[in-house]
Amino acid sequence: MTVKVPTLDQVYEIAEELGIAFDAEEVVSFRDLMAGNLASYDVVDAMPDHLPEVKYPRTPGRRPLPEDNPLNAWYVKSTIEGAPSGKLKGKTVAIKDNVMVAGVPMMNGSGTLEGYVPDIDATVVERLLDAGATLMGKAHCEYFCLSGGSHTNATGPVHNPYKHGYAAGGSSSGSAALVAAGEVDMAIGGDQGGSIRMPASWCGIYGMKPTHGLVPYTGIMPIEIFVDHTGPMTATVSDNALMLEAIAGPDGYDPRQYDVRTAPYTEALSGDLAGLKIGVVTEGFGQVGAEDDVNAKVKAAAKKLAALGATVEEVSIPMHDVGLHLWMPIGVEGLTQTMMHGDGYGVSRPDLYVTSLMDFHRNWRTRANELSDTTKLLTLLGTYMRKHYGSRYYGKAMNIVRRLRAAYDAELATYDLLLMPTTPQKAQPIPEPDAPREEYIQRAYEMISNTAPFDLTHHPAMAVPCGLSDGLPVSVMLIGRHFEESTIYKAAYAFEQSGDWKTM
Repeated sequence: MTVKVPTLDQVYEIAEELGIAFDAEEVVSFRDLMAGNLASYDVVDAMPDHLPEVKYPRTPGRRPLPEDNPLNAWYVKSTIEGAPSGKLKGKTVAIKDNVMVAGVPMMNGSGTLEGYVPDIDATVVERLLDAGATLMGKAHCEYFCLSGGSHTNATGPVHNPYKHGYAAGGSSSGSAALVAAGEVDMAIGGDQGGSIRMPASWCGIYGMKPTHGLVPYTGIMPIEIFVDHTGPMTATVSDNALMLEAIAGPDGYDPRQYDVRTAPYTEALSGDLAGLKIGVVTEGFGQVGAEDDVNAKVKAAAKKLAALGATVEEVSIPMHDVGLHLWMPIGVEGLTQTMMHGDGYGVSRPDLYVTSLMDFHRNWRTRANELSDTTKLLTLLGTYMRKHYGSRYYGKAMNIVRRLRAAYDAELATYDLLLMPTTPQKAQPIPEPDAPREEYIQRAYEMISNTAPFDLTHHPAMAVPCGLSDGLPVSVMLIGRHFEESTIYKAAYAFEQSGDWKTM
C-alpha cells in the first residue's frame, strides 16, 4: 500500500479545509515538499507489523439460527478451549463483540463494521484462555456501544431474559442476557457510561466496572480513552471476583494503566461486614425517571446490609447531579474524535494500534447513512462542537471532573462504600421498529444518570441485584475507593449470601 503523492487538486482541497490560501506556484511547491516526506511512510509500510501472537486454536465459528438464539444475544458461536488448567478451568465465557478475538468476526453492533475479522486476541481474551476458561463466542452489543438500551444493534434488539420485548440494557446487552439466561457462566463487558452495570441491573446479574486501568483495554475497540473500562459480568459474586483476578493487572500496552494495584479478590468473600461503613447517597434516588419501586428495593437493600453488620448512613453529594452533564462533552467529543474521525483509535498515545481495524472501520464514511440514530446524533453533536467551539468544553469539563472526584473521595474518606440505585428504573419496553426517533433516543439514554459519573471519576462500581418488581430485576450499586474492589466484593458477597435476591 504505497502512499501516493497528492495531486495538485488534492493539495488545493486540503488547503481550503485548513483555511490556507495558495496560488498556483505555492501549490506546486508544497506538493513537491510533501512528496519528499512520503518516503518515510513507504519505509513504515514495508516493515512487518509488531503484534502479539495468537496462542490458542479456533475456527471462525457460525451465526446461530434464530431458533437457537431467542434473545438475539449471540453474534457468533465459536468454542475456544483455554489452557488445560487454571483458576477458570470449567468456566464458560461470552465475549462482548467490541473485543477482538483473532479469526472470529467482530461487528461491534454495527452494519458498517460487519465482515471485519481481527488478527489479535485482546489481552482479556488471552488472559481468560490462559486461566483455563472456555470461550463460547461473541455476544451482541449495541451499535458502536452507544446505547444503554438494547435496541440499536444492526441485527435487531437483544431481549431481556425476564420479559421478552423488554430491554436487556446496554451496551453490553448480549453479555448480560447470556449470563442471566444461564447460557454461560461469565461474560466480558465494557463500560464508558454504565455499559456493564446498566445491563447487569436490568438482567439481574453482577457487573463490576473496575477502577479505570485495572483491566487492560488492549485489543478492544475504544470509544474515548478517559472513560474506557472493561470488566466481568457474572451470575455470582464469587465468579465475578475470580474473573477479575484472572484479567486484572498491567499488560505493557495500555496507556490507561498507571499505578495499578491488584488484589486476591476472592479472599474478600468472608460475609463479615462488622466495621464496614456505607454512605447512602441521597442524590442517587432523585434522578429523572426514577421509579418508586426501584428506590424502595434499593433502600431495603441498604437496610439488609445494616442488618448484616455494616454501619449505614445517608449522605448528600450534590455534585453527583452534575456528573452526567460533565460526561456529555467528554464522552461525545471524545468518541467523535477517537472512534469516528480517528478510525477507532485516534492518535497521541502509546497504545497497541490494530491497523486492520482502523483500515476497515474508516469506511464508515462511505456508508454513514446506515449508522444508528444514536451514532449519528453523537457524531453530529461532537463534530458540530469541535467545528464551532473547538475543544474548550471538553477541557473545562475535564477540569471540573477533578471536583466531582474530590466530592466522592471526601465521603469515601469516612465511608468504605457509597450506595445508590444502579439504574433509576427497571427495564423498559424495546421501541417498536417504527417508533419515533425521539423514543428511540430516549430509550437509549434514560438510564445512564447514576452510572456515568463514575466512568469520569474512575471509582470502581458494581451492580448487585436486590429484588424483582413486576417480574423485572432491580439493582443496587456499590461504589468504592480506587483499586479497592475487594471492599465492594466483601459487601456484595455478604448481601448475596443473605438470601435469594429474587424474593427480597
